[in-house]
Amino acid sequence: MIYLDYNATTPLHPRVLEVMLPFLQEKWGNPSSPYRFGNEARGAIERSRKRIAGYFGCKPCELVFCSSGTEADNLALRGVVHALKGKGNHIITSVIEHHAVLNTCKALEGEGFRVTYLPVTDNGVVEVAELEKVLDDETILVSVMHANNETGVVQPVEDIAALTREHGIIFHVDAVQTIGKLPRRIAELGADLITISGHKFYGPKGTAALYVRQGVPLGAVTTGGRQEHNLRAGTENVAGIVGFAEAVSLAFESVEAEGQRLRELRDRFEKQILALVPGVRINGAQASRVPNTSNMTFASVDGESIVLGMDLNGICISTGSACSTGDPEPSHVLRAMGISAREAQGSVRISLGRSTQETDIEAALMALKAVVERLRGISSIDGNGQSR
Repeated sequence: MIYLDYNATTPLHPRVLEVMLPFLQEKWGNPSSPYRFGNEARGAIERSRKRIAGYFGCKPCELVFCSSGTEADNLALRGVVHALKGKGNHIITSVIEHHAVLNTCKALEGEGFRVTYLPVTDNGVVEVAELEKVLDDETILVSVMHANNETGVVQPVEDIAALTREHGIIFHVDAVQTIGKLPRRIAELGADLITISGHKFYGPKGTAALYVRQGVPLGAVTTGGRQEHNLRAGTENVAGIVGFAEAVSLAFESVEAEGQRLRELRDRFEKQILALVPGVRINGAQASRVPNTSNMTFASVDGESIVLGMDLNGICISTGSACSTGDPEPSHVLRAMGISAREAQGSVRISLGRSTQETDIEAALMALKAVVERLRGISSIDGNGQSR
């Protein structure tokens, strides 16, 4: 199998598994228990929190461990708006956000909050000037992702952070797709709240964190015990948190060299696919992108059919977000970029990772060329066997 869907998830790194095993087998105490067995688990959590904070450039107390990026996004959005609902009821986000943010905003609209959805350019970039136009006295929260999960396009979050700070507005960034891909410490982004997810950079599934800048008003979304600074009730996933910290360490150890390697592979792939197959467009190519991601539109071909054809060749790619698999609607991200519904349905995403080699790229190129040619040959014949 050749796996080219690293934006969906990544395999657990052997070093991560190694540090997790003791907390799955011998050191399995409840970190809220007062005796030595529980204290050992609590100590592992706090050491991991301190370790991660060192890489992120923040204080340990500013990290809240969660079970997923979706939960962290919900805690950020719901926690802020309910803490500040006496101050205002206006939320601003973008039309290209992950559904963890978009669907939460839609739910908040049902609770009486007002939401503005910012457009993007043809290259999928949120413009700061457009954000400034829609700020008002009721705006309490802005949420814009760092890099888009489908196109890899990087957003100007530092500039947005400067604007929101000037106006005294809370700013949340979903950075799930950039940890381990861009050499930035999250505290450097300038945001008040930042979401990260472990399984996107070779950590365990079921692990995530929300960075909460000290002093940011945030209410709990789940009620129960006093875990995670009273913001996230429930017994902590000790083994997962320990593995999460190791994955963060691995990500920062190799981010620059690995980013350059993947960028070269990605660019070579794009150059060759454009030369080999007619009617191909690279979406977001003129914008800044994370180095491992390429989103391509193939004229006159269905993207789902391409994915299935590649799967038959032992190659894993996708049509976009893994959370949208099975959704018959074309990508909301590509539609927001001005791409027609028909073209959007002919789009696929490849995302490279640690195990991707040049031989994988060459095999994928040949398979993709053959699959697209075969599908175009089928689509050029109608149901009666006549050329269209």
